[in-house]
Amino acid sequence: MRMLRRESKNKTQTVLWDVGVQVYHSHSVPTCLVLLCDALKATMTTDQFLPMDDNSATAVFDANGVDVTPRKDRGVFKVVKRQGLDGDRPMIGDKVTVHYTGKLLSGKKFDCSRERKEPFCFNVGKGQVLKAWDIGVMSMQRGEVCTLLCKPDYAYGPTGNPDKIPPNSSVVFEMELLNFEGEILTTDGGIVRRIKVKGEGYSNPNDGASVDVHLEGRCGDRLFDCRDVSFVVGEGEDKGIPLGVDRAMDKMQRGECCLLYLKPKYGFGSEGKSEYKVGPDKDIVYEVTLKDFKRAKESWEMDVNEKLDVVSVVKNKGNQYFKAGRHHQAVIQYQRIISWLEFECGTGIEQHKRIQDYVLTAHLNLALCFLRLKEFSQAVESCNKVIEQDESNEKALYRRGEARLLRNEYSLAMADFQKVLEVNPSNRAARGQLSSCQSKMKEHQEQEKKIYANMFQKFADRDSKTGRTRRRKDESMRSSMNGEVGIKRRRRSQDYPS
Repeated sequence: MRMLRRESKNKTQTVLWDVGVQVYHSHSVPTCLVLLCDALKATMTTDQFLPMDDNSATAVFDANGVDVTPRKDRGVFKVVKRQGLDGDRPMIGDKVTVHYTGKLLSGKKFDCSRERKEPFCFNVGKGQVLKAWDIGVMSMQRGEVCTLLCKPDYAYGPTGNPDKIPPNSSVVFEMELLNFEGEILTTDGGIVRRIKVKGEGYSNPNDGASVDVHLEGRCGDRLFDCRDVSFVVGEGEDKGIPLGVDRAMDKMQRGECCLLYLKPKYGFGSEGKSEYKVGPDKDIVYEVTLKDFKRAKESWEMDVNEKLDVVSVVKNKGNQYFKAGRHHQAVIQYQRIISWLEFECGTGIEQHKRIQDYVLTAHLNLALCFLRLKEFSQAVESCNKVIEQDESNEKALYRRGEARLLRNEYSLAMADFQKVLEVNPSNRAARGQLSSCQSKMKEHQEQEKKIYANMFQKFADRDSKTGRTRRRKDESMRSSMNGEVGIKRRRRSQDYPS
């Protein structure tokens, strides 16, 4: 071993010698060999191996790493430099954050996120980056650092990258997986998806589609729901399926298996689900496998008469959900009506009026749902759609006034309730809301007065305190100056003869 160190000028071997000396005296020979192998992997960096040719690189990475390609075609080799945290690995669609350094086999660096001082984010397994990255990153754990040898088919291919990577070049990436999280499907983060098995094709179920799924629902570690079930997308409530599972269907592909992490709003809400022994306001997780589906006809696939035949059924379904307090489900039905008819004109005056009535009613019903869901901005938007067509619509003006009042827009709310009374002077509810609006506006003004009065008093107190402090400083400076003048005079008098 001493001879090895004397003859070696290689930094890696020197490091291995130092490790070997330490473990040789305290471990058995087999243990010593294991630790030396670990040390070899830890010291593998692109700098130590490069430059090298393609065959040499393949041999080195094959000896010290693993082929992480699904087909084991030696297209991507990985050597772990630093183990990550035990536990989960990224799944398809997860948002991952990485640092990376890319080099040619000549050792020339062509890209580095660390030099930009900014990590790189992408959705893994979605084809947004090199194939090698998708494969390599999904094999990593959080905090892991590894080196990837990427063959051309998994990197930049026969064209390379102009001015940076020659055609048909193997490249080496040092990767660090900083973090990963599931794909957020809603703006409020209430549904998060993690794909375990990627689906087939590019088609997804739409609202009204018939789907066959396998479900497994868990609350904590407890399995509470396990079944095969068929339902219509948008009407999953009828089969006891949480809103979040229903809403995720249009993102799934045939054969996909995913985990859906649902906040209470998209699970069983504040009521819970007694038959599953799931309490109120509980986060739940569903594993969903989309076995098959049949898409519903899209708007452009139906003529006006077909749409009008279906609309009355959908409207009744929405009304049933609203009466049952399932406002999210009701919204789905009313929005379907609007998507079908909003831009239809019909073939005659009577049909045109019928279409317009359906659309206005759907917007009014949406406004009512949004008020119940406390989505006041959306309630105002729905009312505005009605008022654009019928500026004297009593329900639209009243519901917009309600939404504006709940948004503390008192002046605008008062204007809406006054218009309601112009349309229908006997509307007692509008008169009551007008009085409520006036009293709340008065309360708001009183509160503002108190706030500003306290604010001005604080400013006055601070200015007064500052003034007193300044006066004290001025007086102190004057007395100090007077004292110094007196001392100087006394000194002068002593310097002169009396």
